[in-house]
Amino acid sequence: MTKNSNFKRRVRARAFKTGESYTAALRHLRGDVTNVTASEARTVRLAVAQIIAGDDPRNGDELRRCGFEARRLMRDAQEAGARLVHFPEGAMCSPSKRIMSQSGPGEIGASDWSRVDWTVLHEELDATRQLARQLGLWTVFGSVHRLSKPHRPHNSLYVISDRGELVTRYDERMLSHTKISYMYTPGSIPATFVVDGVRFGCALGMEVHFPEIFIEYEQLDVDCVLFSTTGGSTSDAAFAAEALGHAASNNYWISFSAHAQSSLTAPSGIALPSGHWAARCPADGRPSIALADIDINAENLARPWRRLARSGIYDPHRADDDPRSRERNTF
Repeated sequence: MTKNSNFKRRVRARAFKTGESYTAALRHLRGDVTNVTASEARTVRLAVAQIIAGDDPRNGDELRRCGFEARRLMRDAQEAGARLVHFPEGAMCSPSKRIMSQSGPGEIGASDWSRVDWTVLHEELDATRQLARQLGLWTVFGSVHRLSKPHRPHNSLYVISDRGELVTRYDERMLSHTKISYMYTPGSIPATFVVDGVRFGCALGMEVHFPEIFIEYEQLDVDCVLFSTTGGSTSDAAFAAEALGHAASNNYWISFSAHAQSSLTAPSGIALPSGHWAARCPADGRPSIALADIDINAENLARPWRRLARSGIYDPHRADDDPRSRERNTF
């Protein structure tokens, strides 16, 4: 009896940790995975990165340093067996609003994008794309995406496949007041892509404050949202806490990637569907990666039930909800 109780506790502990169903956890611990087909169980090893990003895109040497550091972490991720590596917002270029301001740095005004060393930036982007192909490593990283004049650029995430191809690009949609007023053109659509049967979505900047972004990705059947931000303020811990909440409420994985400077309060990490951290980078202000296996099991019933719960199934069972009714105001 004691042995059986201990085993059940192990099953419940695994289910709690991974967010999978009790049945799926039981199957894994018994080693009975022979009946799990490729469509039922999918796994991708994900590396989340934190990097010291530069804020002066006029400085070619700084752009080259950012590219070099990102590619070093890509090699670390590949050596650790990662299939995909996820970088923060502005990993290649995170322009300072004061440096870019036409009337700055003392006053924040419209950004002068002619100040960017676009030639060096594009060289670093291309070198990163080529390394992704050489390593066979999916790579997602933030940078500025140039548009034709008179449009301001997008604040974007590039998704590079293991063949070195630009598969898609996500442009931040919910911009901050400064970004929309002085710096960027907002995006308009979500972005998803699939690696080895696992569907990923992208979010960026301050979008963690907007639940509708994450609810939309749940409706698009993503298994993991890659959220990239800069951090660097007192809101770091709040961003990380909100990421955990979105993971739990939508029952999917979330990768939270921020600048290394923010790691003292909110290191980059990978959140389980249960709303707990599966892995986190060191909280030491240094560039690094953390890894977790994104394990998707088709038997997890939480997401289908929550969708059903939102479909109106409760309506036939409701009593009179009028607060003025006598039934509600009596014991």
